[in-house]
Amino acid sequence: MKLLHIVLGILVPPVGVFLTYGIGMTLFINIALTILGWIPGSIHAVWAIAKQDEINDSVYK
Repeated sequence: MKLLHIVLGILVPPVGVFLTYGIGMTLFINIALTILGWIPGSIHAVWAIAKQDEINDSVYK
């Protein structure tokens, strides 16, 4: 599932962030960055998804 989120975060950044975080401030920030350019949106999406996965991994250990 994590791989799918990262791939979507690269291809369609808001979708990957939405699947990871739902509707919230992170999604709105990503939409704004994606409007400014696809590359900033993709970078933010991959970073946000990786950060959330890191948090989830540390909680479940």
